[in-house]
Formats: sequence, structure tokens, C-alpha cells
Amino acid sequence: MSAYLHCVLFITEGASMTKSPPLWLLMLLTMFPQIAETLYSPALPAISRAYGVEHAIAAQTLSIYFLAFAPGVVFWGIFCDRKGRRTAMLAGLVIYMLAAVAALFSTSITELLVLRAISAFGAAVGSVVTQTMLRDCFQGGALAKVFATLGAGIAMSPALGMVLGGGLVSLSGHLAVFAALATLAAMLIICSLFALPETRPTHLVNNRECLPVARAMLRDRALQHSALLVAGFNLLIFTWYQQGAALFVRLGMSVDIFGYSGLLLAIATLLGSLINRAMLTHHLPANVQVRVACIITVIATAGGLLLQDRLWVIVPVGLMAMAFGMGIPALLSQALVAYSAQRGTAGALFGLYYYLLLALGLTVMGYMEQWFLALFAVSVAMCLLALRRRDNPV
Repeated sequence: MSAYLHCVLFITEGASMTKSPPLWLLMLLTMFPQIAETLYSPALPAISRAYGVEHAIAAQTLSIYFLAFAPGVVFWGIFCDRKGRRTAMLAGLVIYMLAAVAALFSTSITELLVLRAISAFGAAVGSVVTQTMLRDCFQGGALAKVFATLGAGIAMSPALGMVLGGGLVSLSGHLAVFAALATLAAMLIICSLFALPETRPTHLVNNRECLPVARAMLRDRALQHSALLVAGFNLLIFTWYQQGAALFVRLGMSVDIFGYSGLLLAIATLLGSLINRAMLTHHLPANVQVRVACIITVIATAGGLLLQDRLWVIVPVGLMAMAFGMGIPALLSQALVAYSAQRGTAGALFGLYYYLLLALGLTVMGYMEQWFLALFAVSVAMCLLALRRRDNPV
């Protein structure tokens, strides 16, 4: 591994120091973690059968993914501050690709869980480093608008992942999904080698001690509220990815139909992103956007609780996706404005917090039968938290 990192460092040193990565590549890298997860979700029933385990155990591969994703966010965030954004991105993508290839040859659920953890560690680079690069290049209102624009890409991620995943499982089973994940990572490596510049500012403080940053963030009440809300919005969506395929099977529907339901979620998330941009155009504060999104989650989860035994449950799930598209850009664009001197490290610690919360939530949801009731309680707590939240100065 160290030999590979030295090789990537050599390639990176010869790269352009241009400060403007192509938006299409940033969008692909932003979409990567979500596509990787939603493409995997339709395979859960097939994985359960192939490895001879209950669905609840197979579903924990999603929880394991985020448990490993969280320390990966910390590692890549600190690494990209010290060695550069481009170097970190290439190294993380290669680790993901190798783990996805190895998953093709796994013979037990334990091996698969370990490989899922390794792949999650690599995939974390797509979250923290991409956001760090955006914060390198944009500030203030411009950053908020870019996050809203990339929200369109995030909106398409569930549709692409779930439709492709459902089709691949129907055609060739879960192994086709693993092969597709490895291919996706390989394509992103090639694109990044040729088109991704280094954006790390030359004046950036190369802080080798992250404890002072961590202490400051622990004392930052607004940041803690933002992390809890980001975790909450993600928990609503990823619980559906974790449990939705089994729900469709229970309703007598096929897994590929569950995959096509991602189209509705994509449209809903895109609509939420467009509403977010409209609110920005009218200069509505981010805290107002977040509160509206949280109110929508309460309505959506209440509807899901009423319709959980019918196919119409997809409608309130779509409302949850719309709220996600509204709330996440508003939260991420404001969360770290006070930590510009340590963007990578601060982004890593922020990600560690909310991904650990997400992993814990998904672990609990994986064993719950009345998970819509639990999501309703989460959405109510989010509303109460949003009422206490205040915007950071931009």
C-alpha cells in the first residue's frame, strides 16, 4: 500500500495546480458513494439467499459499511490536508476497487462484511475530499449554490443505483452488482487521473495535530446540531434502501420493481434541490430551509406509517427524498465556515460524527419491524432540533 501511495504522490506532483476542477467530475465523485450504496441495496435479498443468512443479517452489511465509512472520512480528510486532495482521491478509489473485486470471490458472509468495510473505507474519499475541494474553490453564497447544483447529481444517484442494481440482480444475481461496483471505481480512477487537479491552497495550515480542531468543534453547539440533522436526513433515506427491497418482496413485488422506485426518489430529491435553489434566490436563511425540510419529514414518516402495507408507501418515501434534497445542501454549505484553515481535517471530524450516528441508527433499524414508527420519532426530534438551530455567519 505504501508503494502505491508513493506512486500516486509522484503522479500528483506533476499535476496541474489549477483551482477549478471540472464540475462534471466533481458531480460524478459526489454521486459515487450514493450510487455505490443504492446499486447494492437491491442485492440484499439475493445476498441473504446466497450466503444462507436471514435478511436482518444481510442488511447489516449496510450498517458495517457506514461504521467503516466514518473512520475513512477522518483518515482521508486529514490525509488530503497533508498530502493533497488529488492524491487522497486516487488512493481511496483504488482501495474501493480492489475490495469490490475481492468481494466477487468471497465465500462467507463474514468475508463479505470485512470486504464491505474495506470498500467503505475507500469510498469515504468521495464524500469528504469532494466537499473539501468545493470549499477550496467556493465560499459563501457561491458555495451554497454549488451544493444546490450538485444536489441534482445526488438526486439522480438513487435512480441510477437502484435501477441498475435491480436489473443486474435480476439478470445475473449479486455477483453482477459487485462487478459493476469495481468497474465504476475503475472508471472514476481513469477520469481523476486525467481531469482532477489539485485544489489544496498553498497557504493552508498543515496542522498535524487535529485535537485542537476537535476540541473547538466539540464546543461548537451549532455544528453539533448540523451533524445530528445531517445524520437524521441520511437515516431516513438509507433505512429505505436497507429495508425497502424486503418490503417490496413482502408485498409480492420483484426486486427489479424496487429498483425502478428509485426513479421516483430521484425526481423527488431533484425537486427538493430546486426548491432549495429557489429559497436561495429569495435569500431565505438556511435555518428556514432546514425547518421546512424537517416539517416535511414528519408528514412523510406519518404517511409511511399509515401506508406501510401498501404499494402507495412509495409516495411518503418520495416526500422524505424531497426533504433530503432541501435540507442537506443548506446544512453542508454552512456547517464548516468557521474552519477554513483546516477544511479537510474539520470536514473529516464532522463526517466522523454524523456517519457514526448514521451507522448506529441503521444497526438499530436493521432489527426493527416497525421501522416507520422509529423514523417518525426521528423526524419529530429533527424538527425540535431545527427550531433550536441558528445559521453560522457566512
